[in-house]
Amino acid sequence: MNYVKLLLPVIVAVVIFILPTPDGLSFNAWLYFAIFMGVVVGLILEPVPPALVGLIGVGICIWFRIGPAGSGAVDANIKPAAAISWGLAGFSDATIWLIFAAFMIGLGYQKSGLGRRIALILLRALGKTTLGLGYAIAIADGILAPFIPSNSARSGGTLYPIVSSIPPMLGSLPDKEPRKVGGYLVWVSLAATCVTSSMFFTGLAPNLLAMTTAEKSGVEVISWMGWFMAFLPCGIILFLATPFLAYIFYPPTSKGSAEAAQWARDELEKLGQTTLKEWLMLGLAVFALVLWIFGGSFINATAVALTVMIAMVLLGIVTWQDIIGNKAAWNVLAWFGSLVTLAGGLKNVGFLEFVGKLCEANLQGVDPSTAMIILVVLFYLLHYFFASTTAHVTALLALFITIAASVNPDPAYVREVTLYLMLSLGVMGILTPYGTGPSPVWFGSGYVSGKDFWKLGFIFGMIYLVATLVICIPWVKYVAHAWL
Repeated sequence: MNYVKLLLPVIVAVVIFILPTPDGLSFNAWLYFAIFMGVVVGLILEPVPPALVGLIGVGICIWFRIGPAGSGAVDANIKPAAAISWGLAGFSDATIWLIFAAFMIGLGYQKSGLGRRIALILLRALGKTTLGLGYAIAIADGILAPFIPSNSARSGGTLYPIVSSIPPMLGSLPDKEPRKVGGYLVWVSLAATCVTSSMFFTGLAPNLLAMTTAEKSGVEVISWMGWFMAFLPCGIILFLATPFLAYIFYPPTSKGSAEAAQWARDELEKLGQTTLKEWLMLGLAVFALVLWIFGGSFINATAVALTVMIAMVLLGIVTWQDIIGNKAAWNVLAWFGSLVTLAGGLKNVGFLEFVGKLCEANLQGVDPSTAMIILVVLFYLLHYFFASTTAHVTALLALFITIAASVNPDPAYVREVTLYLMLSLGVMGILTPYGTGPSPVWFGSGYVSGKDFWKLGFIFGMIYLVATLVICIPWVKYVAHAWL
C-alpha cells in the first residue's frame, strides 16, 4: 500500500480544518467541507478502492453527526438516528439502482455474446479499409452505449479484446510499426466512447450520478429523451467526424486492412448462428430502450432496468450467481451511494449557500450568457486534475450549480447551465490518459505514446468543447428546449 497516498487525503482534510473558519460559515459546515475535500483527494489518488473512500467519508460524517439537513448550525442537535438515516439515504436513491441494474444489463451483453457479435458484424462489413475499421469501432460503441452505462465495460471490456486483435494481424505492434494501424484504431476507440458517453444519458455512469446531484441541488430532472435531444446535433457531428479527424491528426500508414474483415468473418463463423440467448437479450434491450424513451409518464426508468435484470435471470441469459458475483456492479452501488450522500450534505450544512453568496458578489454585473460559457469552460478544463469523472461530478457539479444560481436565480437558467455541464462529462474524458474509465486500458496498449496521447487529447478535447458550446447552446435555446 502507498502510505503517501493514504496519508495525503487525511493531511488535506486536517489542514483545511485547522484554517480559520470563513466568516458566514459555521464550524460544522467547515468541518464537513474539510472531510469532503479529503474524500475528493482520496478519490483522485485512490490509495484504497474509491467505494471504500466514499464509505469512510460517510462514516466519519455520521460519527460527527454532520451532513443531515440543519446540521450546519453551530447549535445543531442531530440525533444518531437522523445521522445514520442521512448516511444511508444514497442507497435508496432510484438513480443509483438504475446504474446498478444497467451494469447488470451490460453483463447480459457479455454473457449472451450479443455485444461481441455486433462488433464483429460491423468489422466484417466496414473493415476493408483502415478508415472503415475506425467507423466500425465507433458504430459498435454507439450501438452498445445506450445499454451499457459503464464505458469501461463497453469500451475496455467488450471492444478492446476485439480491437486489440486486429493490429498484430497487419504487422502493427506496440514496439513495431504502431502507427501502421494500431495507433489509429486505439485513438478512435477511446475518442468514440467519449462522444457516445455524452450522447446518451445511460452511456456513462457518472451521467446518472450527475442527474441525482443536480436534483438534490434543486434542479428539475431532465428525461432520457431530453438529454438525447439536447446533444443530438452535436453528437451526430462529432460521432461522424471522430474517425475522420483521427485519420487526419493521427493517420495510419496503412490505408487498407482486408485481413481484418476476413478475421471478423472467421470469428463470426466460429460463433455460428445467433443463439436464443442473443435474441432474448436483443428483445430485452429494445424493450428497455423503448420504455426509457417513451415510458416516462407511466413507468420509472429504474423500474424498467430492474425488470430487465430480473428477466435476464428468469430467461437464463445470466444466472443468479452471475448477478451476485458481478463485483463491478456491487462496487459501483457502494461507491455512488456514498457519493450521492456526501454531495447532498454540502447543501444541507449550508456550504453551497455560502459559496453562492461569495460568487454572487464577485460575478455581479456579468452577463448571464457570458457567465454560462465561463462556467462550462472552467468545469471542462478542471478535468485535467481528475482521474475519475465520478470524482469530478462529486467535487464540482453541485458547486457550479450554486454559482450559476448566484448569477441568475431563474430556475430555467440554472437548469440550462446544469444541462451543459452534464453534457460535457463524456467528451471531457478525452483530455488525459486517465480522464475516463477506459483511458488507461487504451493508453496501456502501448500503441499511442505518452507525448502523442497528451497532444491528441488536447486537440480533440478543444474540438469537443468548442462543438459542445457552439452547437448545443443555440440548439437547446431555440429547438430542443421543448424536449427538456
